Amino acid sequence: MKAGYERYASYGAASVAGLFTNTVFGLLRVAVLLAVVGRTGSFAGYDVASTVTYVWLGQGLLAVIQLWGDGAFAARVRTGEVAVDLARPWDLHAALLATDLGRALHACVFRLVPPVAFGAVFFPFRWPEWFGTWPLFAVSVLLAVVVCGQARFLFELTAFWLLDARGVVALWNALGGVLCGLTVPLAYFPDQMRLLLAFTPFPSIMQVPIDVFSERGEALILLGQQLIWAAVLVVAARTVLAMATRKLVVQGG
Repeated sequence: MKAGYERYASYGAASVAGLFTNTVFGLLRVAVLLAVVGRTGSFAGYDVASTVTYVWLGQGLLAVIQLWGDGAFAARVRTGEVAVDLARPWDLHAALLATDLGRALHACVFRLVPPVAFGAVFFPFRWPEWFGTWPLFAVSVLLAVVVCGQARFLFELTAFWLLDARGVVALWNALGGVLCGLTVPLAYFPDQMRLLLAFTPFPSIMQVPIDVFSERGEALILLGQQLIWAAVLVVAARTVLAMATRKLVVQGG
């Protein structure tokens, strides 16, 4: 975790550039979604303040959960460098998970807090009414990082069989933002689609942490949903990794 934090902390300029980009896109998204709210002042249960809160939390959480990964592990499989990782005296899956948690901690400080503060200063913002929501939100963000990280890892593990997982990862990148509730709130979706998504891990990645912060729905039920998916995906990731490394052929030898 310490290594993951320090790695991203060493790229201060990249963090500032990413923060600036998130803020610009946040302004665009606020304008679009407030137009959806329109003159009625409410749409699908979102008024102006809750819409603004949804946007700026989403912009901040985007870097924390790292919805769109860099495909670094899949690239190491493709080049054969993963053989070095497997030879090290560690639990590879646990090490990668811990590193990702360290990265997420850095993003919480430098990529989550500033956009939320910006939104709260310049727009109507809805803060939690109950103090206990804050620790519940922190737990929800932690679980969201695990769910998203393990989902990305599973897609990257396909490189063991496909050699090049960029197509699979691109599919995840294309669908993830829409299905997890980043592009628009899942409350905008038809009832049948929301029911279908409830049986997938997608809402646990983005929509659930925002709902916990906004106190929409029963927080403990939402956290339970996240916990189940985090456990399922961790077990799945460890199982698939074990299957993939039983017989590893490194390109070139």
